[in-house]
Amino acid sequence: MGNFHSLEEVLKGFSETAIEKVKLGVVDIDGVLRGKVISVEKFSAIAEKGFGFCDVVFGWDAGDAAYDNAKFTGWHTGYPDAKAVVDLGSLRRIPWENGLPFFLADFEDQAGNGLPICPRSLLKKIINQSTEAGYHPIFSQEFEWFNFTGSPDEISSGRFRDLRHLTSGMFGYSILRASQQSPYFSDLFDLLKKFDVPLEGIHTETGPGVYEAAILYADALEAADRAVLFKSSVKEIAHRHGIYASFMAKFNEYLPGCSGHIHQSLWSTGGNENLFYDRKTKSGISSLMESYIAGQLHCLPYILPMYAPTVNSYKRLVEGAWAPTTLTWAFDNRTTALRVLAGNSKSTRLETRVVGSDSNPYLAMAACLSSGLYGVRNKLKLEILPTSGSGYADKSNGVLPKNLLEATQAMKNSQLAKELFGEAFVDHFAGTREWEWRQFSKSVTDWELKRYFEII
Repeated sequence: MGNFHSLEEVLKGFSETAIEKVKLGVVDIDGVLRGKVISVEKFSAIAEKGFGFCDVVFGWDAGDAAYDNAKFTGWHTGYPDAKAVVDLGSLRRIPWENGLPFFLADFEDQAGNGLPICPRSLLKKIINQSTEAGYHPIFSQEFEWFNFTGSPDEISSGRFRDLRHLTSGMFGYSILRASQQSPYFSDLFDLLKKFDVPLEGIHTETGPGVYEAAILYADALEAADRAVLFKSSVKEIAHRHGIYASFMAKFNEYLPGCSGHIHQSLWSTGGNENLFYDRKTKSGISSLMESYIAGQLHCLPYILPMYAPTVNSYKRLVEGAWAPTTLTWAFDNRTTALRVLAGNSKSTRLETRVVGSDSNPYLAMAACLSSGLYGVRNKLKLEILPTSGSGYADKSNGVLPKNLLEATQAMKNSQLAKELFGEAFVDHFAGTREWEWRQFSKSVTDWELKRYFEII
């Protein structure tokens, strides 16, 4: 990652290895990786000046249904091309596709600035704000996800309940289960490393067929790139083993949900000093970190859809299921919204536990960083005391919104959210979440049929 610094160097490398095609990827509002494969000749023509990519990627949902409430694009605009620009520093080789080169691209507006509704561009804007303030953000994300076996027919016909869990039983941290699926388990670790998405570790989690992986920390943009590519890569690698990987936040009401916790710290501009650590304080955390925490707690109720973006997200955020429900923080406490890991000058960091595995990593990290910087910029005092014991019982500072509609309305009507991310982004993103809620609300679920079909 980032070994090449010019188009000439990139093309020279392609020539030396007889590369004939390149894969390009962009990320939509839901965090879904979209893209195309183009010839090397086409790539050399568009790599520096940019290329047109249909702006429908911001005009439809995860199921390719066109929004009816989007201002940016739609039938009223004719879905024209938007300008996408290749990030040459994002070059990777896909090991399970014979070393096929892969690049990420951003979207720009007509003035050459980052498109306000482009998730990767939004994160870059927030990172620039951090850099201008003298802080170098280091982030990482970890994911839990379910793995299933089944036939393509079961997937295509919607018989998701017929899929079989990859392994049985509630067996977290299981050496046995990992060994029983050793080819898949090993491929995840080894192939992701070759794809420049290195893992710190991987293990089974509580629940049948559930894995958890922690991605190695990096600069915030690189961390988000890795997180996005991790989710897509896991699905691709799983497919080659006859396995289906799901990053739904809550697959089953009786099992724990799947998180996407984000770890973060601010460092000095040169990257030499962890500014969250202070050896002179009893707690080991600095006043800067306290303001960062205060900022996240202050902003959380107004930006929750960036952490929990789907209807399903809120079925994970329930008491007693390893996911937070209250506006709380504590030292090394897995029941609070924010978990402080106060160790030493290298490891002191904040873990934001609200984030689900169904999140768009660019938006979730932008939300973490921007709300933390809000606290730093406004010198907020950490007046909320750390929770002692269960975070579920500590409702003194409020609780999280209960569903996507409630959370979206809070964000849509928040001047704070618009201050953090811009009015154009908030209006577009809130509209897409309202659309998501409307699609759910008109759907007749299995629960309704079972409950009302015969009895009522």
